[in-house]
Amino acid sequence: MDNQKIKELADYVHHAYKDKKEIKKITSDLYPELTIEEAYIIQQELIRQHLEEGHELLGPKMGLTSEAKMKQMNVDDPIYGYVFRHMVEEGDVDISGYIHPKIEAEIAFVLSEDLGGPDVTAFDVLKATKFIIPAIEIIDSRYENFNFTLADVIADNTSAAGVVFGEKHFGPAEFDLDVIGVNLKINGELKDSGTSAAVLGNPVNSVARLARMLSEEGKVIKAGEPVLTGGITAAHLIEKGDHVAVKYSGIGEVSFFVK
Repeated sequence: MDNQKIKELADYVHHAYKDKKEIKKITSDLYPELTIEEAYIIQQELIRQHLEEGHELLGPKMGLTSEAKMKQMNVDDPIYGYVFRHMVEEGDVDISGYIHPKIEAEIAFVLSEDLGGPDVTAFDVLKATKFIIPAIEIIDSRYENFNFTLADVIADNTSAAGVVFGEKHFGPAEFDLDVIGVNLKINGELKDSGTSAAVLGNPVNSVARLARMLSEEGKVIKAGEPVLTGGITAAHLIEKGDHVAVKYSGIGEVSFFVK
């Protein structure tokens, strides 16, 4: 794929993000042969465009963090993208800023030191973790009807759109990080539940896997940047007027109104 095509496809997705309008997936007819490697190159161009517009990078996010889902998609690794500071929601969430937003319960890790390399382990992550934060990620694929291939979603920066963080931080040593329970309610109705083991057996494994994946590009997870480790629950559509509340055992609740 030449540079002109990379920019063309990144522009295509970026304009959809800025205009809040659905587009057809890249692999439908624009570039049916899109590979995962090419998709990450498009994602990098997309990130560059965000930075060029003055947006500040907040941190990386993981996706496809279910072992069963990876097997279904015939891949060995999760996927990753990036969240920007302007995507952080505080207070009520204005639905007009999204196309068809869905929410997932997640746990974010913040490190006290940079972490990278091909041999990073879960133990290394625990040593480097400053604190964890309960979070709700708001994903919002730019593609029509949330219909896409794996390569498409990577090129779309893994549907990154918004995030709501809990107000309190917690030390990782305070918990068994693989058994944090989650109840996700919309308008008081339980929509989903699960435990943090849904994320690669333990969300700490997600951070380690990300560090190893980034090392292939000569990158590291930087100290101080929150890492969204992947959905503990399935993704659920939210609409204007909804009240969202997610309770995490031992680490509080994250909630907001949709306006």
